[in-house]
Amino acid sequence: MKGLNTLPPLDELKAQAKRLRATLHSQGTIVSHSKALELLSHQHGYKDWNTLHAAIGSRPPPDRLNLGDRVHGHYLGQPFKGEVLGVQTGATPERLRVTFLFDEPVDVVKFDSFSAFRKRVVCTIGRSGATAETTSDGCPQLSLWT
Repeated sequence: MKGLNTLPPLDELKAQAKRLRATLHSQGTIVSHSKALELLSHQHGYKDWNTLHAAIGSRPPPDRLNLGDRVHGHYLGQPFKGEVLGVQTGATPERLRVTFLFDEPVDVVKFDSFSAFRKRVVCTIGRSGATAETTSDGCPQLSLWT
């Protein structure tokens, strides 16, 4: 079983299950959402979804990010590791405007014919460690893993 600090947030796990279900469906295998959650739980080394969900629990999101903090997560569906370059309070105390510098550039284009790489990203995240803005499949544009 993986350590808690390597597990993505609950909303990211649910989005992974949704993508798994869609991929399986495109390959001719139809599974329910609950079955996709169970399969995802097994991939993360847990007995079932309830056990994985309990392992994550209601752990508090990162309350505070500091300059120089090392972070990792997903940006536009791509995994990243990087450093916090800047932090500003957003419109409300629950929102932070954060500048990240990724260790490796992230390709933000999903087309095979061309690529666009980003290494520095500025976004506003909430207490969940994720942006309110989502991609077309409903996943946060950026989500931090704790």
